[in-house]
Amino acid sequence: MRELSLHHKTVGDIPLVWLEPQSGKGSTLVIWLPGFSGTKESVEPQLRDLAQAGFTALSYDPWQHGERRIETQDELCQRILSNIRSHFWPILAHTAEESSQIIDWAVESLGVAPEVRMGGISMGGDIAIAAASVDQRIKAVAACVATPDWLRPGSFEPPGEPDEYSLACYERRNPLTHLELYGHCPALSFQCGAIDGQVPPDGAQRFVTALQPTYQDCPERLDVSLHDGVGHAFTEAMWGNCLIWFQQW
Repeated sequence: MRELSLHHKTVGDIPLVWLEPQSGKGSTLVIWLPGFSGTKESVEPQLRDLAQAGFTALSYDPWQHGERRIETQDELCQRILSNIRSHFWPILAHTAEESSQIIDWAVESLGVAPEVRMGGISMGGDIAIAAASVDQRIKAVAACVATPDWLRPGSFEPPGEPDEYSLACYERRNPLTHLELYGHCPALSFQCGAIDGQVPPDGAQRFVTALQPTYQDCPERLDVSLHDGVGHAFTEAMWGNCLIWFQQW
């Protein structure tokens, strides 16, 4: 079996990587994003699993991450954690809104179908859920240890206070307060740590409950899986469920 080659490209100012399956070009695109402070290269193992499953697998550096960093890695972490609402919300909103540019390029340049799957780990999952409200070509999302409620009530992390700019990002893109943008019923799966104190799983549960009237004809397209004894950690079981979800939808 030949080694899959990781391809690199910059689309606009967004660096990305992708893998094509053994059979050549895959018709179905899955975008998979890293957690906070991660890079597109850090999710290469998941991209390889996706390509081996027959998908075209792509990741891009979230805003202010990877090749797009505006400071050192330590400075990035210190800045964001000093005021999560002020500094983190814009990353979520900007990166979610960039998904359309990435999909446009992939459809044109990679020959993938315009029905896309997307997911990620922690921050990457937050972004993927928000992106599904930005671009209706995203038909399925699998989000691990992520939340659609950017307020994250109950988190042990001090949230800080938003400034005017970050508040505008929240008001524009926070999934829980924009249920109307999910009327196209993308298939949404949350893989949550049952004892996650950083990103409490009740955010996903409240979101899915609130969406049930919209999904009354297709309730099977909503899923929250709680993993007993797991905190804020991305596990093999979670990843296995994500692969199944992408294959199912």
